Amino acid sequence: MSFADLLLIELQSIEKSKQKNMDTIKALLLKELASEFNTTKKFLALVPTDKFDWAPHAKSMKLKSLASHIAELPEWISLAIHTDGLNFATTPYEEKQIENNDDLLKLLEDSYEKGTSELMQANVENFDKPWVLRNGEMILGEWTKYETIRVSISQTIHHRAQLGVYLRLLNIPIPGSYGPSADEQWF
Repeated sequence: MSFADLLLIELQSIEKSKQKNMDTIKALLLKELASEFNTTKKFLALVPTDKFDWAPHAKSMKLKSLASHIAELPEWISLAIHTDGLNFATTPYEEKQIENNDDLLKLLEDSYEKGTSELMQANVENFDKPWVLRNGEMILGEWTKYETIRVSISQTIHHRAQLGVYLRLLNIPIPGSYGPSADEQWF
């Protein structure tokens, strides 16, 4: 066997290993997304529609705005995959309109389905390409497409924790997330 043949075999092995690693990354993201969807669904189901305009502080988001933002976040995976960034100066944020819990849960389910579908079809070769969040000239975040997908999942977790505080302040029992809660011991 020639040196060129050995080199070709090694390159093919590296490429197979790289593809396997990328497939593993995608599978792990899909698993995490599914887990966070199930936990988020439990929280959003508890949002009281009669308190949609309530906020715990003047600087806090209204409950409706927070809940609808949480519900839409899985779809941001599609944004990460299909764009090179988001500029709030040219594409201002528009809150998704919901009127009740059914609308809220449907928004979450549709967002999850779209995010999952896009992630399953994504070309992992593009995961290391840059993605920028900005407001005009102000850079709010610079990540790879993979990191942007992770940020969208992290944002779901972050805002869901905020929602947990809102629910607690409204005396609504909190479901377990990664284990039991003070209200849901049977996790």
